[in-house]
Amino acid sequence: MSEPRVYVIHENNAWMEPLRAAFAERGLPYEDWHLDQGHIDLAEAPPEGVFYNRMSASSHTRGHRFAPEYTACVLAWLERHDRRVVNGWRAVQLEVSKVAQYAALEAHGIRTPRTLAAVGREHIVEAARAFDGPFITKHNRAGMGLGVRLFYSTGGLEAYVNGPDFEDSVDGVTLVQQYIAAPEPFITRVEFVGGRIVYAVRVDTSEGFELCPADACRVEETFRPAGEKPPGLFSIVDDFESPLVGRYASFLAANDIEVAGVEFILDADGAAYTYDVNTNTNYNPQAEEEAGMPGRGMGAIADFLCRELAVATGVALPCAQAAAAE
Repeated sequence: MSEPRVYVIHENNAWMEPLRAAFAERGLPYEDWHLDQGHIDLAEAPPEGVFYNRMSASSHTRGHRFAPEYTACVLAWLERHDRRVVNGWRAVQLEVSKVAQYAALEAHGIRTPRTLAAVGREHIVEAARAFDGPFITKHNRAGMGLGVRLFYSTGGLEAYVNGPDFEDSVDGVTLVQQYIAAPEPFITRVEFVGGRIVYAVRVDTSEGFELCPADACRVEETFRPAGEKPPGLFSIVDDFESPLVGRYASFLAANDIEVAGVEFILDADGAAYTYDVNTNTNYNPQAEEEAGMPGRGMGAIADFLCRELAVATGVALPCAQAAAAE
C-alpha cells in the first residue's frame, strides 16, 4: 500500500500548477486524479487519504464534457467507503447548476437576483417578458462568466436566440436574470477555505463578464509595451467585514462545502445580491503579490488539506504541525 496522501480530483492541469507548488513547498504527499475519463471498480476499496474535489462547471469548454458526471460517480464510491472528501457530491451538484445554487442560497436567507430558467428558444424569449428593464442571460452550467449577455429589450434577445450566434447552455437550460445596476463597475468575491474566510477580492467588471482569476485564463494584449504589466482586474480586500461573511460560512457548512468563492454585487441602494458559488476556486497571483501575500490562497488550501490528512490517517505530518502553529 502507498503512503496516505491527498488526492486532487480535477480536469484542468493548468489550474493545478499553483496548488502543486504549494504542496511541494510543504512536502505534502499528493496525487493527481484527472477525471476527464476512466473507470472505477465499485467492488474495490479506494486508497486511504484525503480527496479534494476541484471539478469545474466549465470542463466542457476544454473538451471534458462528462468530467463532472464521472466525478459524481467517483465521489459516490469514495463516500460509500467513508473516505474523507473535501467538496463532495453536493459541491458538484451546486457547481454544475446555478438553479440549484440559487435555490440553496435563498433557502438560507441569502438574496439572489430574480431568475427564470428556460429550455427552448421561444421560452427564453417568453421568460424575458417578465422584466420591465434590462436583463441578462447566462448558462445554467457554465463557469468563468461564459455565455453572459446583457439585453435592454426582448426584441434584442429574440434576434439573438433566433440568430446564428446563439450559444445554448451545455445542459440546455438558459437563465434569464434581473440585471443589477451597480453604481461602480465591480463585484466582490469572498474566498473560504476550511469554512473560514481567507480574504475578499474586488473584481473590476468594466471589461466584461469573463472573470476567471487564474493566470491560465488571461489573454494579454498584443501591443502592450515590453515590460508593462496588464492592468489588475483583481484587488484583494484583507480583513473584509460584512454580515454576508457569517451567512456564507453557514450556507457552505450546511451544504458540506469547505473550499469556495462566493460572489455578490451591490445595487445603487447598497443591497447585496449573491449570484455565484464557485467550488473550484482559483486565486489571482498578481493580486496576491500586490497585497503582500503571495501564494496565500493556494497556501491556505494546502495547509488545510495537510491538517485533514493528519487527522484522517493519524500520521504526523510536519506541514500540519506548522500550519497549526500559525
